[in-house]
Amino acid sequence: MLSDRLVGEIIKKESPIVVGLDPRLDMIPEDIRNKHFKTYGETLKAVSESIIEFNRGIIDAVAPHVPAVKPQIAFYEQYGIEGLIAYQDACKYAKENGLIVVGDVKRGDIGSTSKAYSIAHLGKTIVGTKKISTFEVDFATINPYLGDDCMQEFMEEIKLYDKGIFVLVKTSNKTSGQIQDLNVAGEKVYEKVAHLVNQWSEKYCGGSGYSSIGAVVGATYPEELEILRKKMPSAMFLVPGYGAQGGGAKDIVGAFGKDGLGALINNSRGILYAYVKHGGDYKSGAEKATIEMKSAISNELKRIRNHY
Repeated sequence: MLSDRLVGEIIKKESPIVVGLDPRLDMIPEDIRNKHFKTYGETLKAVSESIIEFNRGIIDAVAPHVPAVKPQIAFYEQYGIEGLIAYQDACKYAKENGLIVVGDVKRGDIGSTSKAYSIAHLGKTIVGTKKISTFEVDFATINPYLGDDCMQEFMEEIKLYDKGIFVLVKTSNKTSGQIQDLNVAGEKVYEKVAHLVNQWSEKYCGGSGYSSIGAVVGATYPEELEILRKKMPSAMFLVPGYGAQGGGAKDIVGAFGKDGLGALINNSRGILYAYVKHGGDYKSGAEKATIEMKSAISNELKRIRNHY
């Protein structure tokens, strides 16, 4: 089961880190951009080739140290078809390097539309007599706002192809509380969603005790992390907000189960663009930042265990 593979990789690499592949053209090293602008001019093709080269360098640098990467599709979609080619390449190249891929696509709709999203990002599309994967993704992030009939479409792919989803529960942005913190019949909206996720996740648990249906809970809300871990004991947590958004090692310990597992902590800018702050080659900067993050989380988890 996918959740067991993910937990196995976390244990093997002693690392609960997922690297967010969020390419920002102006922060990609100038020599990479200039090379492709010289070949293709100031075109979307040049942007795509720049992103592909940059992403592959990052993946090479971090693959020995992390179990997963998380390309955020919006950073690719803004460049149209050429951008999606770069997204597809990031997913495929990461898989070729043994990494689990979380497609951060935040999809969710009704009926046949939701099914089409599920096929695109988790399943296989039918072309004549063949079934073809469009994107090499293991997990996809899902917006549950449309309810159970939306979610069921994605669950079919989970069963058929051993895939997984991370459902938005309590997101890391500052204004998430405008809706997610509203009280409904004595509970907050995010708690209501957590109950649903717990029901779904219990049906897809592996031998590790964790499910291929997980939850997105932000590092910027450490108290809520602890509450939600109790409400969703079998759910893997995808935790954004570490680093640039303000979350640190002390903020994310509540995402982990008593076994020290069950969470993937995302860092994007802090790893991808570490070279901007510290100088030097972008690949060595990314590797160094990853190792430092890994150490910070490990030390904090050890401190908490020793405290109790």
